[in-house]
Amino acid sequence: MGLDSNVIRLSGVCFSYRTGIPVLDGLDFELGRREKIGLIGANGSGKTTLLHLIVGLLRPDAGEIEIFGKPRRSEDDFREVRARVGLLFQDAEDQLFSPTVAEDVAFGPLNLGKKAGEAVAIVRETLCAVGLDGYESRISYRLSAGEKRLASLAGVLAMRPDVLLLDEPSGGLDDDSRERVIEILSELPQAMVVISHDRDFLGRITTSTLRLERGKLVSDGVSGN
Repeated sequence: MGLDSNVIRLSGVCFSYRTGIPVLDGLDFELGRREKIGLIGANGSGKTTLLHLIVGLLRPDAGEIEIFGKPRRSEDDFREVRARVGLLFQDAEDQLFSPTVAEDVAFGPLNLGKKAGEAVAIVRETLCAVGLDGYESRISYRLSAGEKRLASLAGVLAMRPDVLLLDEPSGGLDDDSRERVIEILSELPQAMVVISHDRDFLGRITTSTLRLERGKLVSDGVSGN
């Protein structure tokens, strides 16, 4: 796969937390345009760490991160990345910080320069898509776990990102909501990386699966989509 066909490329990335034990150890990774990759691995293997490195919430101890064809090292570099790459956090509580659902979902579009009227339209459209039609005035912290997950996903999708990094998007969802999320994600054209322990979920969304073990990524086969 040529460099010009990749939206994300990591080369020899190493990362350790304060314990000094390597979480990622010379990791290489490429995500092509429109490619949908599932990411699996044991708890603590570094899956979430990898996503946080891609958007600059963490910085590697060694190695190179290239996104949209440019090396990314400084905060200014990653500020541009975060405007174009949507990250769904593993814990919805980390994503919802405004009083109401509408304010949470509108935050991204407004921060990207959308006018108030445009943001309102995006909020309504996105909430309807995830099955939260009419939730605009609902208090975010009073939502159920599943509703918080859907509201968080709506906030990410409302930014209309070029790439999606989704950390356990089906967590806490009932069967109907899970099916709705599968339908949404399988039809989106964006490149994406999806972390999940749900093999069936990944098989219906992604085209291939990678396993993170011992600090490196290895192929885990082709998914069902």
